[in-house]
Order: sequence, then C-alpha cells, then structure tokens
Amino acid sequence: MTMELTYKQAGDYLIPDLEVDGAEDLEEMPLGKYGMLRETFLEERHPGTHTSMLLTGRLYPHLREIDRQAREQVDRMVADLMKRNGVDEAMKARDQMGWVQAVNSFTEQAEEMVLAEIVYK
Repeated sequence: MTMELTYKQAGDYLIPDLEVDGAEDLEEMPLGKYGMLRETFLEERHPGTHTSMLLTGRLYPHLREIDRQAREQVDRMVADLMKRNGVDEAMKARDQMGWVQAVNSFTEQAEEMVLAEIVYK
C-alpha cells in the first residue's frame, strides 16, 4: 500500500504536508478546561502516550470525552450537594451572598474530586 505525499517549500527544504486525523473538528469544537488540563497532564507525565495518541488521531477525541465526562460529573455533584444542603432558589432570594459562597464551595469540592478521579488518572 503506497500513499502519495505532497510537500510544501520552506526555504531550501521540502516539508511533508501532513495533517492529523480529526484536525478539522478542532476548530468546530474547542477543548474545555478539563480537556486542556488532561492534555497538559499527558504531555508532562506521560509524553509517550501523548505522542502516540496524537500521531494516531486518538488524542483529541479522548480529550473531548474527558472534558465532557468531567463537566457532567461536576454538574451532577454540585446539584446533589445543593439538594442535600438545602441550597435552593429560596436561599438565593433570602441570602444571595450565602448562596454564592455555598455554590462556590460545592463547585470546588466537586472539581477537586473530578480532577483526581477523571482528569489526572
């Protein structure tokens, strides 16, 4: 099986005109916070895995999936913590600053768990 390669001129050199599979999807769907954190983690802690996934076109679908899972998990955990602790719209109307503090605290707790269980695993 042979493939035709195209080249582009860069000074005195011919550079192969290569493209990663799924590169066109990157512009349509940028990575979120958790996907970018996962990519940094892979680059720093598992460079071989990062390079392999990048070269085979599996990296960006993986990063998008991690980002989706992490966002959904944080949202679920925050909603559950709000329900268990009685943080609702009535509290928001009664004590807006208390509501914001509680939601921020729940978000931090959820993110800490999600980063350990999903992103940095």
